[in-house]
Amino acid sequence: MPDAIIAGHLCLDIIPDLSAHTAGQFDAILQPGKLVNVGAASISTGGAVSNTGLAMHRLGVDTRLLAKVGSDQLGQVVRQIVASHAPHLADAISSSTETSTSYTVVINPPGCDRCFLHHPGANDDFCADDVRDEYLRDARLFHFGYPPLMAGMFADNGSQLTEIFRRVNSLGLTTSLDMALPDPNSPAGLADWLMILKNTLPYVDIFLPSLDETLYMLGRNTKTPLSATLLHEVSDELFAMGAKMVGLKLGEHGLYLRTASADILQTMGRARPSDLNAWANYENWLPCFQVNVIGTTGSGDSTIAGFLAAFLRDMSPTEAMNTALAVGACNVEAPDALSGIRSWDETLRRINAGWARRGNNI
Repeated sequence: MPDAIIAGHLCLDIIPDLSAHTAGQFDAILQPGKLVNVGAASISTGGAVSNTGLAMHRLGVDTRLLAKVGSDQLGQVVRQIVASHAPHLADAISSSTETSTSYTVVINPPGCDRCFLHHPGANDDFCADDVRDEYLRDARLFHFGYPPLMAGMFADNGSQLTEIFRRVNSLGLTTSLDMALPDPNSPAGLADWLMILKNTLPYVDIFLPSLDETLYMLGRNTKTPLSATLLHEVSDELFAMGAKMVGLKLGEHGLYLRTASADILQTMGRARPSDLNAWANYENWLPCFQVNVIGTTGSGDSTIAGFLAAFLRDMSPTEAMNTALAVGACNVEAPDALSGIRSWDETLRRINAGWARRGNNI
C-alpha cells in the first residue's frame, strides 16, 4: 500500500519548440492563416498530480496517483507517460467515456511571456465519488492539488472538495491541500473562496498554498508588501478556519511555515510527527538555495513534494523546510517539472554539503 495518495489536477502538456524564432515574434506566429514551421513538440504530463506525485516517487516515497482522464487517445498517452516512471503509478488514474482528457498547448516564443491554450476536460468532472475508499485504506497521507482548476471542486461553495477531505479525514489519513491562482474574471475566480476555505480547512491538516493564492482567497490586497507580520496575520486567519500546519510558498523569497499547538497537532491523521513538541508552535521563514534558474514549471509542486517526503520520514520542521526548498531549487535547474529532481540521498547530500542560500529572510 502507498504511503501517500496524490490527487487532483492532471493534464497533458504539449510544448512546440519555437527556439528557431527570434525574440518578439509572438504576434507573427499567431497570425490567422499563416503556416509557421516549428521544431518538434515535447509532450509531458502536468498538473499537481504529475508534478507533486512523480517528484515524491522520485524521492523514494511509495505513492499512488489519483486523477481522471478521458478514454481517448490523449488519455492513453497520459497513462503511458505516468506508467513509464513505474507501471503501478497509473493504476488509480480512471478513464471516463463521458469526458475528454485535459491538455495544455504551451506557446513559448523566445523573449516573450508564455501563452497557454488549456482544456480542463476530465478535471472539471472530478468529484468525491472518484476518491474511493479502496484507494485510501492503509495510506498515511492524502494530498490534493489545484481545486481552482477543477470546476467540480469549487461549485456549490466547494461541497465536493469538502466532502473529499471530510471522508479522508474520517479514515485517519493526514490531509494536505495545495491551491492554484484562478483568473479573477473566470468562474473559478468568482467563486467564494473564503467560504470554501471555511468549509474545507477544518478537515485539512497541512495547508500548502502560495502566499499570492492565499491573499486572493482571503480577499486581501495581493499587492501587500511581503513581511513577517503579513505572514503571521495570514496564518492566524487560516488557523482560525481549522488548518493545523500552514506552509506558504513565497517564490524567490523562500518558504514560511507555522504550526499549531501540540494538543491540536495530536488530532492530525496517522502521519503526524512522533515528536509533537518539536513541531508544536513552530514558526520560521527560510530563504531559497542559490541556483541558476532555467525554468520554474512545477517549482511549487516540487517544493511541496520535498516537504511531504520529509514529513513522512519524520524529520524536524526545519529539516522538512530545508528539504522542500532543496527539491524546489533542483526543479528550477531544468526547463520541465521533473528532470531536475534528484533522488532523496542526492538531495540530502547537496544540502549537507553547505549549499549556499540567496540570503536571510528574517
